[in-house]
Amino acid sequence: MSEQSTASQVAAVVQGRQVSEFGEFAPEAVRGGVLRVTEVGEEVLHRRCADVGPEMLGGSELGALVDDMFRTMYAAEGVGLAANQVGVDLRVFVYDCPDDEGVRHVGHVVNPVLDERDLDDAVVVEPEGCLSVPGPHADLGRAEHATVRGVDRDGEPVVVSGSGFFARCLQHETDHTVGKVYVDRLSKRERKRVLKRMEEMREEVLERREERAGELGEELAAS
Repeated sequence: MSEQSTASQVAAVVQGRQVSEFGEFAPEAVRGGVLRVTEVGEEVLHRRCADVGPEMLGGSELGALVDDMFRTMYAAEGVGLAANQVGVDLRVFVYDCPDDEGVRHVGHVVNPVLDERDLDDAVVVEPEGCLSVPGPHADLGRAEHATVRGVDRDGEPVVVSGSGFFARCLQHETDHTVGKVYVDRLSKRERKRVLKRMEEMREEVLERREERAGELGEELAAS
């Protein structure tokens, strides 16, 4: 998911647990590398991803993927990223996203399952963007609150809940793991408009990402 507005970060919640201190970047980013971000239309984005099997949990392959995803997300200046957005057909996503109160949420979820929406919960229509749709945003309704359940890279249970912008992020990234891009939820007319605008903005956005990848490497090396 692409970044929208940046709220003042007054605390950090890592893997669903509050911590008193946390660095500018998740430590995984130091170990990871920047990967290419897939774009809407590529097959891997439009099918349900494979579940991560128990044999992968706690392993170096999954750990390296999570590390690479964090670094790629920061290089692309996003707040969330799913594995199929780096071309990997697995149900995993990472996030570093503020909620509407400015609380920073950081972590990853393997095999995420989104709780069903409470019918009394409000649906909020706000602009939404995606790193795999480089550039434009479009108004889209999402539930005000969201809870995702899964496990972490080591197989430990994870429950992550949020509201506002962070709830939107959780819903957006879980959608990716089942093969749905946010533009799939738009009307045909609006989807066409967004994709046309993407083509107009794409080159500039990708150039900025390349620049940011270099800057990020310097910042991580200095931290």
